[in-house]
Amino acid sequence: MAAAKVTLHTMLGNYANVAPLKSGALHSDLANFDFAEVKIANNHFKQVVREAKYDLAELAIVTYLQAKSYGKPYVLMPVVVVSRGQHHTIAYNAERGVLKPSDLRGKRVGVRAFTVTTGTWVRGILASDYGVDVNSIEWITFEDPHVAEYRDPDIVKRAPAGKELVQMLLGGEIDAAIVGDKLPDPRLKHLIPDPETAAQKWAERHRGVPINHMLVVRTELSKSRPNVVAEIFRLFKESKRAAGLPDRGALDPYRFGVEACRPTLEVIIDFCRQQKLLARPLSVDELFDDTMRALGS
Repeated sequence: MAAAKVTLHTMLGNYANVAPLKSGALHSDLANFDFAEVKIANNHFKQVVREAKYDLAELAIVTYLQAKSYGKPYVLMPVVVVSRGQHHTIAYNAERGVLKPSDLRGKRVGVRAFTVTTGTWVRGILASDYGVDVNSIEWITFEDPHVAEYRDPDIVKRAPAGKELVQMLLGGEIDAAIVGDKLPDPRLKHLIPDPETAAQKWAERHRGVPINHMLVVRTELSKSRPNVVAEIFRLFKESKRAAGLPDRGALDPYRFGVEACRPTLEVIIDFCRQQKLLARPLSVDELFDDTMRALGS
């Protein structure tokens, strides 16, 4: 008898590497995808880790690591959905003078939330590569962590109600800010000099581009239907190929398989440990179950 076909309630953003899958161009005899309407994926992350709303979802890696440390009912799939260099995401207002990473001690730095993955990467890179004591900085935030059980450390302060990150940076209320992929104002400059070259060298040295988002699946589905998990894995690989995206080896932003993801997962776990983001220690191997380890690369 043929295995029963399942419908997976799925939360997935709109990216080139998943467009063929989301468009319905790829066919499966095992799985249908009931895609939630998504404009910005991170707006749905709380629903994943607080409500367990989806069967399959993309999730920021730090959010997943925190969720895992608190026993949430999802297992990580070795499928990278979003990754990028991180050095370009922190900026300062050049109209107020030059600022360097070495100048950050005692300063105020804004970030959407202390636990966001980009912020964790940036703090870790500043500490390990630029000698910055991130605990000497006051981190100004605007949102709660995705995982409800986590409490921000004392170095974190909430911005006054009604304030916005870029507004505070331009007004001098904060000295730098993690602003994301693009500088939102021409007065802003990258804190880390030549960030693209720095990011390339970092990726080469650490054998991987920093991971932003990966896939997670309900733990129970992974246990009961490993064939469906294998089919999800196949479809995401096929979607990347159908999108015409080249294979860039170890520096491919869209990696598949436990071993391909291991080097950067080891780094982000270490950064989370240093920044006291986890409820308990984690290793790369415990993020994946036997079903995931059997997927190959």
